[in-house]
Amino acid sequence: MSGAILVLSGPSGAGKSTIIQAAAPEIGEYYFSISTTTRKPRSGELNGVDYNFVSVEEFEEGIKAGDFLEYARVHDNYYGTSMKPVREALERGLLVIFDIDVQGHRLIRAKLNDITTSAFITPPTLFELEKRLKSRCSDDLTVIEKRLRNAKEEIMAVGEYDFTIINDDVEQASKEFTIIAKAARLKHSREDEETFVRNWLAKS
Repeated sequence: MSGAILVLSGPSGAGKSTIIQAAAPEIGEYYFSISTTTRKPRSGELNGVDYNFVSVEEFEEGIKAGDFLEYARVHDNYYGTSMKPVREALERGLLVIFDIDVQGHRLIRAKLNDITTSAFITPPTLFELEKRLKSRCSDDLTVIEKRLRNAKEEIMAVGEYDFTIINDDVEQASKEFTIIAKAARLKHSREDEETFVRNWLAKS
């Protein structure tokens, strides 16, 4: 596999999707890994575009079959990443971008660490996150409170990531993301490095 992986994590409402969209023209061709989930679609979300929406039974069958690169249960719903399209994108030499939680990041690091770069994206404060979640009017107060509790736990894992992007200004955050994405493409697998060393040492 000649591609590379860029994992993005951060609380819901941090602006990850907005940053990716703003930076897209600058980072070259990439594959955005679409998660599979058991949660219900939000207004405007499309199956196969925003998420692959499946039943709990279908998801658990996929777990048993070993179809997922990573999966986790968050806010009482399953989220996971199917391995097949990821493998195909890596073989094409693409940068594969993941938007996943802390648990998912740990699982990908355990399996594909040598080609993985990661960034944690967050608003500057918990107060600002709460303002953003309330202003988008897509969740009720109970869901928002749960997301805030989860964010307090996620922020404790910020040191596990290669980079932190504080999204106080979308334009600046997008510039930082672009730099990180371009750097991620330069990361080589251990196998590639070993092959290079052997070729470098070989007599002509």
